[in-house]
Amino acid sequence: MEMDEPSTNWVVGVDVGGTFTDFYAFERSSKTIRVHKTPSTPDNPANAIIAGLEHLGESGSVPLEAVTRLAHGTTVATNALIQRKGGTVAVVTTRGFRDLLEIGRQVRPKMYDLKADYPPPLANREHRFEITERIGAEGEIITPLDESEIDALVEQIRAINAQACAVCLLFSYANAEHEQRIGEILRARLPDVAISLSSEVQPEFREFERFSTTLLNTYLQPVLNSYMNHLENELARLSPDAHVGINQSSGGLMSIERARSFPIRTALSGPAAGAMGAIHVAELAERPDIITLDMGGTSADVALIRNYEAGLSFERDVAGFPVRLPMVDINTVGAGGGSIAWFDRDGLVKVGPLSAGAVPGPACYSRGGTEPTVTDANAVLGRLSVRGLLDGAMTLDVEASRKVIQPLADQMGFSVEKTAQGMLGIVTANMVRAIRAISVERGHDPRDCTLMPFGGAGPLHANAVAKALGVSEVIVPLSPGILCAQGLVVADLKEDFVRSHRAPLTQESLAALQDILDDLVEEAQRWFEHEQIAPKQRRIQLSLDMRYIGQNFELRVPIDIDESNPKLPDAEQLHKAFFRAHEANYGFHNPDDPVEAVNLRMTARGELPSLPIPPVPEGASSSPDPVERRPVWFEAEEAVETPVYRRTDLAPGCRIEGPAVIDQFDATLLVYPGDVARVDDSLSLILELAK
Repeated sequence: MEMDEPSTNWVVGVDVGGTFTDFYAFERSSKTIRVHKTPSTPDNPANAIIAGLEHLGESGSVPLEAVTRLAHGTTVATNALIQRKGGTVAVVTTRGFRDLLEIGRQVRPKMYDLKADYPPPLANREHRFEITERIGAEGEIITPLDESEIDALVEQIRAINAQACAVCLLFSYANAEHEQRIGEILRARLPDVAISLSSEVQPEFREFERFSTTLLNTYLQPVLNSYMNHLENELARLSPDAHVGINQSSGGLMSIERARSFPIRTALSGPAAGAMGAIHVAELAERPDIITLDMGGTSADVALIRNYEAGLSFERDVAGFPVRLPMVDINTVGAGGGSIAWFDRDGLVKVGPLSAGAVPGPACYSRGGTEPTVTDANAVLGRLSVRGLLDGAMTLDVEASRKVIQPLADQMGFSVEKTAQGMLGIVTANMVRAIRAISVERGHDPRDCTLMPFGGAGPLHANAVAKALGVSEVIVPLSPGILCAQGLVVADLKEDFVRSHRAPLTQESLAALQDILDDLVEEAQRWFEHEQIAPKQRRIQLSLDMRYIGQNFELRVPIDIDESNPKLPDAEQLHKAFFRAHEANYGFHNPDDPVEAVNLRMTARGELPSLPIPPVPEGASSSPDPVERRPVWFEAEEAVETPVYRRTDLAPGCRIEGPAVIDQFDATLLVYPGDVARVDDSLSLILELAK
C-alpha cells in the first residue's frame, strides 16, 4: 500500500455493523468531514458499502474519484463462523493426531451446564487426513516426511471437493520444513484450493490452539475470498485510485492480499476499530485512561484503555472456537438498541441477547418490528426525536413503540413509561457487568477512568452506566455513532510476528533470543518493503512472553528497544520487567523463582498521517438556543419539559446544564438534571455528572 499520499485527498472509513453501515470521510487539506449511515445488508454486507459510497458520490459530499484510501472493518468472518457458512475444508496433520481438534483441552465450556458441549469441528473426521512425519519439540526431524503418501492425499482432498485445506503438523512452529513442503506440493497440484499452513498463520506453541486457529482461517478463506473479490471490483469501479485496507482484530490495517490469506485476523475487526477511534479522541481530549462503551443496534462492546493503549488478548473464543492471535481485549454483551425485552421461564424480564437487528428492526422504525426493544423504550420516554434518526431520514413511530411495550406493561401491572424505564435499567445492568469484567475483576478501579460512550445508542445510556460504576466524567466524541468508521481512518498499517522459543531466562540464553529477534527484524523489514512504507513511517515494538518455570500461562511483557539497532536488554533488566508485570497482574512476585522465556513478539507499524482537530461547525455558538422543547422521562415518575440542542450548534466553551437533550446526525446525548455538559477545544462533549 503506497504511503506517500498527495496533499489533497479523501480518506474514507467504512464500518459494517449489525444494524447500520457507517461512513466517515475526511479531506485532509480542507479538514472537511462527511459522515453517512445506511442500513446494513446482512445477506451481502458489500451491498451496503457500495450503496453508501454511491450516495456520498451522487450527493456531491465526496468526489469518489478523489478517494485515495479506504479502510474497512468487516463482520463477514465473525458472521460466517457464527452461522457456520464457511467453505468445505480438509485438514492434513501428523499421523495419530487427527482427533486433536475434537479432544481439545477437555475443559467444560460451561461449568454448570451438564448438556453444553463444544461446537462440532469445522472439518468432519473423514475430512481430516494423516501423513507420516514427525518433528520433535526442539525442531529435530524424528521421522522424515513420506512424500510418497502425498499423491493419495491429493486425491482424497479432490474427492471431498474441498475448497480449502489446513496443514497442521506437530511442532511445526519449531521447524516448518515438512509443512512448507506439503504446502508447496498441494498448491501446485490443487491450484483452486486455498491452503493454510499453521507455521504461517501463527507459528506458536500449544498445538490445539494453533491447529484450531489455522482451521478457522482455512474455513473462512473461501468466504472472504469471494467477498473481497466482489468488494475490490466494485471499489475499483467507484474509486479506482483508492488503496484498500482491512482492519484486523489487533487494531491495525492490512492489505486485501493479506486479508485473503489470513481472514481469521478480521474476526473482531469492527470492535477493534472502535477502540482505535476512542484512543484518537482520548489523545485530543488529553484523557489517557478511559473505558469505552460502544453500543450499537445489536450488541455493546466495552474495553479498558490505559495510558492511550488498548490491552491485547491472545486467548479468545470466536463463536465457541479458540483463537490464538493478538486481538484488542474487548468484552461483548448482547445489549444494543435492537435488544428485545422478553419474559424468561422464571417470570423475570430479560433484555437481549436476541436483537431485532436491521431487519425488521425496532417497532418505531416502521419496518415490521413487533417486539419491544431498547430503542422503543427510549422513544416512549421522549429521549429520541420524533423527527427520527439520520437528520430525519428515518422517522420514528412512537405509537408503534407504545403498542409493542404495552403487553409487557400489562403483564407487570406498570405504565408503559415505567416499563420502558425498567427495560433500560436491565440493559444498563448488562453493560455494567461487562465493564466490571474488564476492570474491577482485573484489579482496575473504573472510578479512575473517564467513560467514553459511542455507537448510535451509547450516549443515551452514558449517565446510567457511569453512575452505576461510580465514574464522575463522561466524554462523548464529535461523531459518536460513526466512531468505529473514524477509527479506521486513524488506524495504522500493522503486522504482527511471533516466534516460540522456550528457554530459562539467563544471560547465557540471550544469544539465542537475540538471533530470533534479528530474524523478526528482517521479516518486519521485508513487510515494510512489500507494503511500500516510507522509512520515516516505520515503527517496531517488541514484547516477550515470560512466566515462572512451572506456570501454565505466560505474561506478555513490553520491552523497550532502540528501533534503529534492536537489541535485547540484559537478563537482569528482563527479570525486573517481568516482576513488574507479575506484580501488576497478580499483586505479588517472587524475585528468587526462576523465570523462562516462551515467545518473542514483534509488531511492525506503518504510521499513517494523524487526523487534526476538525474545524468548528459554521454557525456554532458558545451560547446556543434550543431548537425545541419536549417532555422527557429521566428517573422521575413524570416527564420533564426539556430543551433540545443540535450538536452542530455547540462551539468550544459552550456549557449546558441539565436537563437537556443534545441531538445530532448519528446519536443522541441525555444531560440529566444536575449534570453539566461542556464542549472542549477538541469539540468533544465533556459531561460532568451530579454527585
